[in-house]
Amino acid sequence: MLDKTRCQEIFAEVLKHSRADETELHIGGGLHHLTRFANNTIHQNVSEEGFHFTVRTVFGQRTACASTNRSDPESLRRAVEESSSLARQQQPDDELVSMPGPQDYTPVERRFASTEAITPQDRAAAVLQAIRIAEKNGQTAAGTFSTGMGLASILNSNGLFAYYVETDSEFSITLMASDSSGWAKNTTPDVREINAEALALKASGIALRSRSPHELAPGHYTAILEPAAVLDLVGFMFYDFSGQAVRDQRSFLNNRIGKKIFGDNITITDDAYHSLQFGAPFDGEGLRRQRLVMVENGVAKSLTYSRQTAKTLGVEPTGHGFPVPNEYGEAPMNIVISGGSQSLDDMIASTDRGILVTRFWYIREVDHYRKILTGMTRDGTFLVENGKVQHGIRNFRFNQSLIDMLSSVQILGIPERSSGEESFPMVVPAMKVSSFHFSEVTKF
Repeated sequence: MLDKTRCQEIFAEVLKHSRADETELHIGGGLHHLTRFANNTIHQNVSEEGFHFTVRTVFGQRTACASTNRSDPESLRRAVEESSSLARQQQPDDELVSMPGPQDYTPVERRFASTEAITPQDRAAAVLQAIRIAEKNGQTAAGTFSTGMGLASILNSNGLFAYYVETDSEFSITLMASDSSGWAKNTTPDVREINAEALALKASGIALRSRSPHELAPGHYTAILEPAAVLDLVGFMFYDFSGQAVRDQRSFLNNRIGKKIFGDNITITDDAYHSLQFGAPFDGEGLRRQRLVMVENGVAKSLTYSRQTAKTLGVEPTGHGFPVPNEYGEAPMNIVISGGSQSLDDMIASTDRGILVTRFWYIREVDHYRKILTGMTRDGTFLVENGKVQHGIRNFRFNQSLIDMLSSVQILGIPERSSGEESFPMVVPAMKVSSFHFSEVTKF
């Protein structure tokens, strides 16, 4: 792993070759270790260490980037020359702002020695526990167990130096039976929070309970959505919480800021400092990330702003910008949805008739402004009647407006760090929704 001193040495080499008005270096990458299994057998174990170095140069109002994955002097020299050549050929950008100077950051600690110390043998032993559960229950296991450490660093010729390292670990498992499946996943910077046996038991239990699925007619049902299902749906709206997106008239929040768009019980915050969050305390421009309440009691309150968007619109930046240049501007990346105190079992017990959804997949947007999504349920869909899970049902395709969904949430669970397959990890609760449109039955 590159330490602070080595990052500064690399930037000093970049500056030796730059004749630009301003010069910036982004360093990213790290260590990644992966154990992959399928058909109840480990079939891959790989380890990788790599870094990428992106040089941005500015000449007047012109800017461009060039990247390399090597840090030797010659490779860095070529990156500077390519960036400079490209920048000089650009059209002037009248809205381009100067690079920021030194910043103060609120420290966060997400680097754990426990995760750094994990060996391939440790991962294999955890996978073996999961496979034994699959074999005991006549199921087939597939999934991954990864650990690693990531680096993000920004340095520029105006004196900015941002540096951040965190560890990460993730265990994901799918258990298949003849006519059913179950899934579970956990993502955390501290590998001690990964319990492979418990995750396998959860996935196995879902597959066992959903055997011999019944067919249920499509329609509007009360839906109980586990956190992974919530996450993969709501993830489709957060790039709209961008000042640039609203300015470009490509956000569902156009003409809705300051208005009530969701139910009273929906409050959404972007908070990089939350104890269950990931990521650096600075954005892609090197600004300190601010805690931002974006939706409060159903009212759309705030947008994110990069430095360039903020200057153009006459507001203050919020520390949510992406590296310049980019086409998106900014977006919240540390989502926290406030919840309640009830458990998933409480939601089930309170339901006369409804559908329990473990997760969704293959989600696509149908109507951007109304935020209508389509996709399918997967790996555990159940009929709930008289306060109990009755049996598995065949999967559904859905067509559902996020605005309508978040306006009809009856119960919120306890927020937890969750990860799915369609969006980045967030802190979200399970939700009981009074009406969810399951539009078509699938074949499995």
